[in-house]
Amino acid sequence: MTERIVHTGRLWRWTGASGNGTWHFITIDGEAGEALSGTALMRKLEGNARGFGSLKVKARIGASTFATSVFPSKADGGWLLPVKRAIRRDEDLAEGDEVEVLLEV
Repeated sequence: MTERIVHTGRLWRWTGASGNGTWHFITIDGEAGEALSGTALMRKLEGNARGFGSLKVKARIGASTFATSVFPSKADGGWLLPVKRAIRRDEDLAEGDEVEVLLEV
């Protein structure tokens, strides 16, 4: 069964220790983050957990659909959704934009 989760979050850039990071993410938190955590727990109990506690997802932002993984964030208890340059370009997104994303887990 596929779970569908809708979330709106701010696009932010990870800079890393060097300050030159080029990775962009949306933090999935709140009710959407709790839903992902519940799914991750079920997968762990079923013996289907993935590396780093990640979950494979199909994401849709605007007209763009892409396959990726979300990763648990120890810093804030939410999940991190990476957003590739091609998606940011196609959807005309910039750092700081509020973005609605549909996740299928």
